[in-house]
Amino acid sequence: MKKKLLSLLLAAIMIFTLAACGGGSTDNDSAEEADEAVTDSDGETIKIGQIGPQTGEVAVYGITALQGIELAIEEINADGGVLGRQLELISEDDKGDPTEAVTLYNKLADENVDAIIGAITSKPSDAIATNSTEDGIPIITPTGTMASITEGKDNVFRTCYIDPYQGEILAQFAADSLNATKAAVLRNTSDDYSNGVADAFIAKAEELGIEIVGDEGYGADDVDFAVQLTNISQNNPEVLLVPEYYEKDVLIAKQVQDLGMDVQIIGPDGWDGVLDVVDADSLESLEGVYFANHYSLDDESEIVQNFVTNYSDAYGENPSAFAALGYDTVYLLKAAWEDADSTDYEATIEALKGIELEGVTGNLVFGENNNPIKASSIIVIEDGAYKFHESIIVE
Repeated sequence: MKKKLLSLLLAAIMIFTLAACGGGSTDNDSAEEADEAVTDSDGETIKIGQIGPQTGEVAVYGITALQGIELAIEEINADGGVLGRQLELISEDDKGDPTEAVTLYNKLADENVDAIIGAITSKPSDAIATNSTEDGIPIITPTGTMASITEGKDNVFRTCYIDPYQGEILAQFAADSLNATKAAVLRNTSDDYSNGVADAFIAKAEELGIEIVGDEGYGADDVDFAVQLTNISQNNPEVLLVPEYYEKDVLIAKQVQDLGMDVQIIGPDGWDGVLDVVDADSLESLEGVYFANHYSLDDESEIVQNFVTNYSDAYGENPSAFAALGYDTVYLLKAAWEDADSTDYEATIEALKGIELEGVTGNLVFGENNNPIKASSIIVIEDGAYKFHESIIVE
């Protein structure tokens, strides 16, 4: 916004100067030169701030999301940029900490970035979203799923679906595809992500006729789940929902196997990444786990396969869902800026609300509270690999 005002001011000064001095130019010549002045000023880069964990416990999410973002920016810049300007990425490491995320948000705001992508995990995303409303900077979290992140915040969007929606998807899957009649939940009671998925799953499962026979909790620092799993096993559930991130997921799956439990484990998108951290002794315990996710490597569409190929060539590994969501987020901003023909904050926000983008993670439009409306992929782990199982949309 500031850049636009400055450009217009410079253009006005040049028009006035040329008119006052004569300069041998016609009025049309002066107008053309003024237009050139605006173009020259707008030749600066478009600054995208990015906040996410590059170190710390959840760094695997932040790094892969950042790589997806970088890939999209490289592609767009190679194709001429946006509005005749190159994209410049200013990336900051919040270490997964909300307080650090707010500090970095303030730093990026002071640098007059044109938009912010971030944060990556939910609590830092919620923290920067809350602090952004007075500034009005367009913010898109690629992967922050906590419902409150966008609620009542006109300038804040997300590319992923929200925690409660994941819970409903998993309940629908348990009822329709697994034909479950009894289910249990093992949740992290100190984590909003875990609780959000669990609560929505229970409500939807009961609506669909699934009996909830166990709802056990544990703390953030717990690593032994034997008591909770033993309590659950006594009620013989057919399905066990584990709404947790990958590091704890590996521990829980291994302990389910060690206890000899005959139960189908399902989970949300926090399971994406387990194969990157599991050791050989625990790999077998992940066999057959189903989890909701935002896209599949097996999707044969051209946009997905081009993304997978380009990402693999660039980074020597297959892209996670976090990478795909980061990638799509950059293209959302590109589409909004081009539709608005401006990087003005308000114009960008209004353009985003009307966007329909065919992305790697599906056809995306924004609905209530700037949350996307789209289907979810169900992924199964088979033979040490992620495989597409089916697509689910909540009825």
